[in-house]
Amino acid sequence: MIDAGRSAAIDAGAAGSEASVDVVAVVGGIWSYRDPGRQVAGALGASAATTLLTGLSGTSPQRLLAHLSTRIADGELDAALMVGGEVFRSRRRARQLDVVVRRDVDESLAPAERFEGGLNMSTPHEESRGLVEPGVFYPVAESAIRHARGETVDQHRRRVGALWARFNEVACTNPHAASRTPMNAKAITTPTGDNRMVAAPYTRAMMANNNVDQASAVLVTSVARAETLGVSRDRWVFPHVATRADDPGSPSARMHLHRSPGIRISGTSALSAAGLHLDNVDHLDLYACFPSSVQVCATELGLDADGETRPLTTNGGLTFAGGPHSNSVGQSLATLVGRLRETPGTGLLYANGGYLGKHAFGIYGTEPPATPFRSIDGAAEVADEPTRTPAPDFTGTAIVNGYTVRHDRHGQPTEALVAALTPGRDSKGDRDSSRVWGGTTDRATLDTLLGGDLVGQPCDLDPTGLISL
Repeated sequence: MIDAGRSAAIDAGAAGSEASVDVVAVVGGIWSYRDPGRQVAGALGASAATTLLTGLSGTSPQRLLAHLSTRIADGELDAALMVGGEVFRSRRRARQLDVVVRRDVDESLAPAERFEGGLNMSTPHEESRGLVEPGVFYPVAESAIRHARGETVDQHRRRVGALWARFNEVACTNPHAASRTPMNAKAITTPTGDNRMVAAPYTRAMMANNNVDQASAVLVTSVARAETLGVSRDRWVFPHVATRADDPGSPSARMHLHRSPGIRISGTSALSAAGLHLDNVDHLDLYACFPSSVQVCATELGLDADGETRPLTTNGGLTFAGGPHSNSVGQSLATLVGRLRETPGTGLLYANGGYLGKHAFGIYGTEPPATPFRSIDGAAEVADEPTRTPAPDFTGTAIVNGYTVRHDRHGQPTEALVAALTPGRDSKGDRDSSRVWGGTTDRATLDTLLGGDLVGQPCDLDPTGLISL
């Protein structure tokens, strides 16, 4: 993070300016620093700067940048440095080699001031039934997308493979990407020894990759400070507008697994506030932890993800570019700034957190916005959207709403996670039905789930959550 902070100032053509920032704001990570911003500020010579530290969420970089931009626009600050980073790869290598790593944690520091807290991702019921990580939720959402589109398993595999191959193409041109190995659609979706099935329909090449050593920094200043520092006008990129909106943190409470009112509301309001139509945005960066995230975002924005000719990512997404946990959008922001400098115009960035529950958008441009920067919260509009009442104690016959089958490290199916809807006003589960979760380790049932699209079919749940078809 220290190195990235220095590099940001050099990149702006104002080496050393990192020492004069008013705030060093850090995207929270999987580490034990009490006030990492203070340690970074000290190393950069910015001892007078105040600090901030976010909670863990994929939306943290975009929301933090919006917060800093608002304070600068309001005249509270002149300059801020946002940094984030992880060293998962080195930590993993150290464990494998039995190497003791020195951790530069200053225990004397008081805890940093916090900007936003942690994620509300799931309920005890969901966790007890197996909804314990993003790597199982997003493939469940993928099965709901497949069913909503009326695709067969093979049709869906080919389409999503082609989508993900386009992200791979971008990563192959990104010198900072974790993986720059070319992969076509078939290579991405076909299980092999090096690309095992992880959680159907996702192979390893369709999963988020946080096994990286990566950091980023974004320097944000007022126009007056940029001029004082002598930053060349062709290095400037303006934040135009930022928006945010959250769906219910618990997937059980959402009306659909393949839709997101939060994305629709925050995405469309960002474009509207910036006076833009999506077709006229020059650069796109849609949060790409898993293919389902990209597809849901595109659907809510009215974007044809499969036919779109513009790249949907600036750096290659979390599979190929890699994602340092909560700071993956920090990497995207830094890359988007470079893309805008190379090809001036406008850019739209989408950030996602939790189980597709938290959302944030940013519009950026090489020309000043027509109206002053503003940050918009769509919480009130999302609150008017219909939701479901979870049914953790339900037993009996329900309708499969989405599912995945997890595989072991040898590529063998081990267990299923199934979302189901209790009977509503009709046999397919109407708006008044509730969502419940279950699973099974029965190999015959796992094979049936893998063999076709079982969404919309009846299943039986016993009191322990065991699913039978």
